[in-house]
Amino acid sequence: MMGGPTSRRLTIAAALCAGAVMAAAGGPARAQENTANPDVVDRTELRVCADPGNLPYSNDKGEGFENRIAEIVAEELGLPVRYTWFPQTIGFVRRTLGEKRCDLIIGVAATNELMQNTNPYYNSTYVMVHRKDAALTGSLGDPALAGLKIGAQPRTPAASLLARHGLLGHMKSYPLIVDTRLEKPARAMVADVENGTIDVALAWGPLAGYWIREVAPDLVMVPIESEAGTRLSFLMSMGIRYNEPDWKHRLNRILRKRKDDIDAILAAYNVPLLDRRGQLIKAQDTAEAGPKAKPVKGAPVPTAKTANTIAEPEGYRMDDYRAPVPAGLAGARTVDVEGLIALRKSGDPVLIDVFPAARKPQGRSPDQIWREPKRATIKGAHWLANMGFGALSDHEESAFRAELERLSDNGKRTLVFFCEPQCWMSWNAAKRALTYGFDKVAWYPGGVARWSEADQLLEEMRPWRPAE
Repeated sequence: MMGGPTSRRLTIAAALCAGAVMAAAGGPARAQENTANPDVVDRTELRVCADPGNLPYSNDKGEGFENRIAEIVAEELGLPVRYTWFPQTIGFVRRTLGEKRCDLIIGVAATNELMQNTNPYYNSTYVMVHRKDAALTGSLGDPALAGLKIGAQPRTPAASLLARHGLLGHMKSYPLIVDTRLEKPARAMVADVENGTIDVALAWGPLAGYWIREVAPDLVMVPIESEAGTRLSFLMSMGIRYNEPDWKHRLNRILRKRKDDIDAILAAYNVPLLDRRGQLIKAQDTAEAGPKAKPVKGAPVPTAKTANTIAEPEGYRMDDYRAPVPAGLAGARTVDVEGLIALRKSGDPVLIDVFPAARKPQGRSPDQIWREPKRATIKGAHWLANMGFGALSDHEESAFRAELERLSDNGKRTLVFFCEPQCWMSWNAAKRALTYGFDKVAWYPGGVARWSEADQLLEEMRPWRPAE
């Protein structure tokens, strides 16, 4: 992937300028798309286009996270994997996917127009890498950067922000488009931060996270703060040829079904992942791959079950609410999307969304307008905002308990608590219901995101508030 999604777009642009337009690319060929044509996809093996030496994405030893994700796709299809190897530089798409030597590129920016994209399966961003003793905020407007040496690659969003803040004079340049068999610019940047050659590196998150894990695990990685007019985060998808709608639908179904397993693989490679709101989801070590463990070909693919080693706390989670959660909750039933669908069919559960919402400011004059926020949540659910914080006031505790009693018909109906993936608030709220004495309690950790990905119905609503 060279320097990240931006470098891939630059490579594609160069290829187009050189006349290297594959038959299935955008432009005129895309305008003539005929979805009635059958997909040109091999049905006897999964043919993957990949770089033989481009960790953390892929290599010919099967050690990259894209190798591992390819194994998941092959497992779902019941086919063996066969690679077409070609360096991810100019001509990569034309010489592989375009010549029909392979049928799938595992990782491409979702805005890539040279090929058809599947649904995105992860969202990542550019990050700032520095030593622990550097008191930096993640903002390129931080005055502390003025006296530091900063590593970056030209023609990337991070470099554009350096120029905007007048910091190009502090920049040490690392090459953007390289032969990945010979050069690893992101690795060099991380190593240079570690040895003091530079103070800060600005790099594409998946590259930075992996090389921190491999070279300098004591370094700190934080997302660069976004600024108007410069995009730093990118949705990543798989790439296929145009005119292959059936192939795209099959892949989308696999991505939806195996999302938790794919997320576990990305976390094992220290990829910084963003949620749908652009907030960082904190990665966790897995049983198969710790901070310095190196995945090897044939090793077990981390799954949502094996990756989750988070222990249940004795009390409530009191902070850092968007982080990996336990596999279950003692005393409650834990359900996934299919389990929740079955529960709704077999009974009449009460769905409780506890996703937080801004509280109404205190001391507002009667003539000041207050508009309650809106949220798209599971159709038929009740949004009891903020009831999943670790500590509630006495008034909130009393009101929450009374509302649960009302909604459940005094405990006769099952209460199902949720918010978003990796959201401790739903775990807290379900545990709080157990302490109130409710014995029909379920926890749905997948939240609205997984429900939406499963093409289930949502509706927009405003939050319930305790009466003042």
